Amino acid sequence: MPSFETLLADVRRTVREITSAEVAAALPAATVVVIDVREPDELAGGRIPGALTIPRGLLEQRIEPAAPDHARPLVVYCTSGNRSALAARSLTELGYADVRSLAGGFAAWKRAGLPVDGGSGGLTDAQRARYSRHLLLPEVGEDGQKKLLASKVLCVGAGGLGSPASLYLAAAGVGTLGLVDDDVVDVSNLQRQVVHTTDRIGVAKVDSAARTLTALNPDVKVVGHRVRLTADNALDLVAGYDVIVDGADNFATRYLLNDVALRLGKPVVHASVFRFEGQLTVFPAAGAPCYRCLFPVPPPPGAAPSCQEAGVLGVLPGVLGVLQATEALKLLLGMPTIAGRLLVWDAARSRFRELMLRGDPRCATCGEGVDRAAIPLVDYVAFCRGT
Repeated sequence: MPSFETLLADVRRTVREITSAEVAAALPAATVVVIDVREPDELAGGRIPGALTIPRGLLEQRIEPAAPDHARPLVVYCTSGNRSALAARSLTELGYADVRSLAGGFAAWKRAGLPVDGGSGGLTDAQRARYSRHLLLPEVGEDGQKKLLASKVLCVGAGGLGSPASLYLAAAGVGTLGLVDDDVVDVSNLQRQVVHTTDRIGVAKVDSAARTLTALNPDVKVVGHRVRLTADNALDLVAGYDVIVDGADNFATRYLLNDVALRLGKPVVHASVFRFEGQLTVFPAAGAPCYRCLFPVPPPPGAAPSCQEAGVLGVLPGVLGVLQATEALKLLLGMPTIAGRLLVWDAARSRFRELMLRGDPRCATCGEGVDRAAIPLVDYVAFCRGT
């Protein structure tokens, strides 16, 4: 039976190697995909800029989403070049046409004095443990987790939708969570607003939510805005955040939020719930469609009963709020979102439907020729409260 040394020597005879200088020359043109196959605990000393991190033991399982084009050249590296040689052979067997192992590994790269990224992204050992499952995802990894920790998300509403959305955003490590809500916790909220607890009845929702979220993840800074979003404060409230999660319970706030987000170029993750049905979409920062493409004008007062009047299944906002958190994280990570589509969830029938949304070229706020900087901010009559 051949020894490991024999096996490795055989692999090295068949696997092509590439020097650190050659990789460095190829990086600016993005002609190669560089994959770091070391383990997470080896990354503290840094990594090659732009490299994807996929531990050797998970390489075959996770390579396809990271490198779907089998014709694009791949460079794999480890610490000294042994594991990467074995990895290169495996990738060749999986059908990748041009795979090379970095000669001498990351150690040779550092000896050559070439640029090194922080690798762990400045994460502490505690953070690497907390976000370990994120670090394994090629779509997130260290760079993605750094982005999340540096990001700011504003949740408009700390109620049925804002509760699950904020919980999962906090758990994911979004660095700053803003909460806008002027209400206090009521016993009737607790059937669905899971960020609050019975002992906090009468407490401001933003304060109650902050206690839960910081207990869940001390990395997260929670900023409570105990106000109602109005034309007077909307620009100041929204301007400091990267992504807006619309958990509003009334049409007035939804229209105002749409208009201020378009003025400031902020994406909005929208959801709404009613009885057994909910809907979700993303209104992009730089393009159509927007909320007014979907609903051009507010309905007349009394036309839309509130959840306080019509009821809502308690778990429904939980489902939609988690989907909102998902889309918000994808926006922060630069991944494709549901923008341009409307997802409708019928909880009674356990059925998802998807509708296409198109921008209205005549839309008053995102249509052709509209000066977004001049969009007026108007306080509309509040039609629905109590979600």
